[in-house]
Amino acid sequence: MTIGPKLALRQAQSLVMTPQLRQAILLLQLSNLDAWSVVEQEMERNPLLERPEPADVPLPAFEGIPRQPVLPTLGASRTPGTWHDSQDGLAGPAPPLHERLAEQVRLSPFDADERRIAAHLITLLDADGRLATPSADIAQALGFAPQGTGAARVERVRLAMMQFDPTGLFAHDLGECLAAQLRERDRLDPAMAMLLRHLDLLARRDLRRLRTLCGVDQDDLTAMIAEIRALSPRPALDATAPEACIIVPDILMLPAADDDWIIELNPDTMPRVVVNSALTLRTTLRAADRPFLTERLASANWLVRALQQRAETIIRVATAIMRRQSEFLAHGVSHLRPLVLRDIAEAVGLHESTVSRVTANKYIATPRGLFELKYFFTTAIAGRTGSGDHSAEAVRHRIKALISRESDRDILSDDAIVNELRKEGIDISRRTVAKYRDALRIPNSAQRKREKAFEA
Repeated sequence: MTIGPKLALRQAQSLVMTPQLRQAILLLQLSNLDAWSVVEQEMERNPLLERPEPADVPLPAFEGIPRQPVLPTLGASRTPGTWHDSQDGLAGPAPPLHERLAEQVRLSPFDADERRIAAHLITLLDADGRLATPSADIAQALGFAPQGTGAARVERVRLAMMQFDPTGLFAHDLGECLAAQLRERDRLDPAMAMLLRHLDLLARRDLRRLRTLCGVDQDDLTAMIAEIRALSPRPALDATAPEACIIVPDILMLPAADDDWIIELNPDTMPRVVVNSALTLRTTLRAADRPFLTERLASANWLVRALQQRAETIIRVATAIMRRQSEFLAHGVSHLRPLVLRDIAEAVGLHESTVSRVTANKYIATPRGLFELKYFFTTAIAGRTGSGDHSAEAVRHRIKALISRESDRDILSDDAIVNELRKEGIDISRRTVAKYRDALRIPNSAQRKREKAFEA
């Protein structure tokens, strides 16, 4: 056998991902606001790109992108959806929790040693705001006598800091955390203190024993439990929780004539750029600059075309989805149809992966409210006696409706729900019902029966 280098000619096919193609794929799967970030980066690199003036680019999209009608089937049932403007009244972020606590320490009448204790306690807080380390161990770590006055001093600082904002931090357990909040409201009476010592019974819904231990009747116990539920069991987590994210729709459904609806991109967030081609026509440019500007002009024109193609594709896909879900628009979740990516891909002549990218991170404002496009894709549950498939989301909605109408004397078990759904032509197993009920955070029939008895 001869081993050595040699030349060979082979023919093969391969897919080459150019930078422009990768960018087009990225733009397609981003929301309008995120796509704007990519466009702004390109504007920084390319002097030929600039933001359009209001009159430069027609709304809601580039010229040539049609405003797509949906179906004239909604009639009087339509109620315009609502959404929020991300520029409307956004407050600045609150300082981190440790900074807020340190500021309260500085304003407290602590001496130097007590401030050192307080600073150490802040570092020991867990994510919920609890303090798991005993006071004696903390005193020893700080060089104080672990027993007697050292531990007592740490405990005194800890109790004082439990009244910091938010109230209930630095507690050793849940009962102490809730007690601090009730004490602040002047609601920590002996009956409430007894209830806090037996939170395990409350978790098990053993209300009869709780009434006996607390010495109260059912109405008083109901009121006490309502007070506890209004408290914060994790004050640190609540204090550091991010502000609610304001979702801005990428796609709008607007009313048109003859009870029809038009789908278009949100003109306030849709990424748009124009090409300043006048710069390339200047005769005073140096010859050395022309190749660079030629390359930048080609890149700018490509980006404009990519954004136009993105807009057209999003509108086509969104229109196809809402046409399939026209019964949902007219009658609600119970009429949501089963839908998979392949159905829309075949309807608009695109690959399933393209449809998946279009529906990612996109929200549409419909007559029924604001929804993510992926919400309308649900698996199918077979119907009985050839009655057709049912959307899994619609079945979950139906289970929730059946349970919401049950009385304290007629609690539906999972088997009973199966029988009800099968009467309506939905072929479903008890295990699936239990899975959907758990996903809806609805307790089982035994738990619901105890709660109904308590509320009666």
